[in-house]
Amino acid sequence: MRARKGAARRQAKNRIFKKAKGFVGGRRKLLKSVKETLLRAGMFAFRDRRAKKRDFRKLWIVRLSAAAEMRGLRYSRLIHGLKLAKIGLDRKSLSEIAIHDSETFDAIVARVRAELDQFDAQLKSRQTAKTA
Repeated sequence: MRARKGAARRQAKNRIFKKAKGFVGGRRKLLKSVKETLLRAGMFAFRDRRAKKRDFRKLWIVRLSAAAEMRGLRYSRLIHGLKLAKIGLDRKSLSEIAIHDSETFDAIVARVRAELDQFDAQLKSRQTAKTA
């Protein structure tokens, strides 16, 4: 009589059941339910790894918007001014600076304001030149 995958089958099942530790009821004890649940859990994990990035970006934008509003500047103007001033900080580091080091953030906002004023003056001069 031939052996039909005895020990290897048990080891494979045990590997699957160990991954299902913490699940409730048959989702932990029944092989078919465990496989379905693990497949579904993997799909959620894949999706939510990407969703987490979106959620954190939203959080940083909200923080920056609040910090900019406290200093009399809109978020969109802040980001535009950062690009004009060639400040290469991302939203994550800017929000951390805004929370933990307000003097540095004030200095960044002052530089951004100067660049925005200069940009607005250039824009106004171009518009007056067109109408004249």
